[in-house]
Amino acid sequence: MYRFLLTPRWWGINVFVLLSIPFCIFMGSWQLSRFEDRVQDHRTATEQVSEARHEVPRPLKDMLPVDKATSGKPVTASGRYGRQLLVPGRELDGKQGFYVLTLLRTDAGEALPVVRGWLPGTPGAAKVPAPPSGEVTVTGALQASETPGDNGVSAQGGLPAGQTAAISAASLVNLVPYDVYDAWITLSKGDAGMKAVPAAAPPDSGLDLKAFQNLGYTAEWFAFVGFVIFMWFRLLRREVEFARDAELGLVADEEPVTVDAAVK
Repeated sequence: MYRFLLTPRWWGINVFVLLSIPFCIFMGSWQLSRFEDRVQDHRTATEQVSEARHEVPRPLKDMLPVDKATSGKPVTASGRYGRQLLVPGRELDGKQGFYVLTLLRTDAGEALPVVRGWLPGTPGAAKVPAPPSGEVTVTGALQASETPGDNGVSAQGGLPAGQTAAISAASLVNLVPYDVYDAWITLSKGDAGMKAVPAAAPPDSGLDLKAFQNLGYTAEWFAFVGFVIFMWFRLLRREVEFARDAELGLVADEEPVTVDAAVK
């Protein structure tokens, strides 16, 4: 009854199944390892940000460019505050509000974006404390430029004058007449009674959409293993039932089709 397994058709089916199962298991395991790596990166980055609070601040120039090793580290910079902007749509402690971003004109000629703090409600220049005048030295956590669309950063355009959706050199260079560092800092202590904005983990080190895509692909590859096995048993069962019916004479012989019959 099972001699049909030796036919060329079933040889092809069996080879396909035997190759598909280990391939799917390999791909599922690889996607799972990618998810586990992202979980570990997220854990490491979170610990780095937490431990960085107790480190001694270093000069800004010694910590650039920003990467996974320097993101969240405390830095110091000196200069004079210049243009002030508001960053709407930022949540803190479960409440909606906005960042107060002030550009610090350094002696190097470039401006450093400094988030002086967070305020609740809708952005309004009237309720924002003015920045300190004269020469100041600031201390805060170093952060990489934001990318619109990532980590909750708004990509909206057409904001009112004095506002920006993302804190990045690419966005700010169009709003101020001087060069801007490709980095920014959030003050360790909020300025003028504002709440300090916690440092974020480095880019591409969190449990973002890509991480959960890896987890979803893992489930798909392992589900495909079950699907292949299910289809193989279904085809086998149907073939066995057909062979059994043929032995019992329950399968009618097909009459040969003649040329005359085909013409009619």
